[in-house]
Amino acid sequence: MLLYRTMHSWHWISAAICLAGLLLFCITGITLNHATAIAANPQVTKKSAPLPDSLHPLLVSGKTGDALPDALADWIEDEFDIDTEGADVEWSPEELYVSAPGPGRDGWVMFDRASFQASSEVTDRGWVAYFNDLHKGRNTGLVWKIFIDVVAGACVFFALTGLVLLWIQARQRTSTWPLVSLGIAVLVVLMILFAH
Repeated sequence: MLLYRTMHSWHWISAAICLAGLLLFCITGITLNHATAIAANPQVTKKSAPLPDSLHPLLVSGKTGDALPDALADWIEDEFDIDTEGADVEWSPEELYVSAPGPGRDGWVMFDRASFQASSEVTDRGWVAYFNDLHKGRNTGLVWKIFIDVVAGACVFFALTGLVLLWIQARQRTSTWPLVSLGIAVLVVLMILFAH
């Protein structure tokens, strides 16, 4: 009886912890599965602007392997509304290229090192793409990836405590193990025959 009460408590606590995340991942699993059937109209925004004189030395002095200077990152965010945290930075003799994708969008800024002219392009692929990228952890950052792992761990714990509850109650419900076996068999058959 103590085992049952303990498993029951842990089962509902893990369910409460992973409920919102599990719903999100189930719904986005469906949208990912049918991505080609969901119409998308990406919105592309292009901008250009001259780099202020005060920032010219930062562009001139940059070399391969250098990080993006903070002042330049702040200017990009203010001028082009692109968050450069975690962005990929490529310095070459002719240009500085900053790639800053995020969930549901792609963005980049390119600086011509001779003319000090900057141009940007942001492609917003919409809300479905945003949530699909959250599902995959694509361009979401470390905190979101940790959250995904926590939700996945809570789901595994939920399933295992559910299995223990099934085991405890199996004597009163004779269909328990045939149904569990059927669920496993269907999964294995689908994997072997149809998931190539």
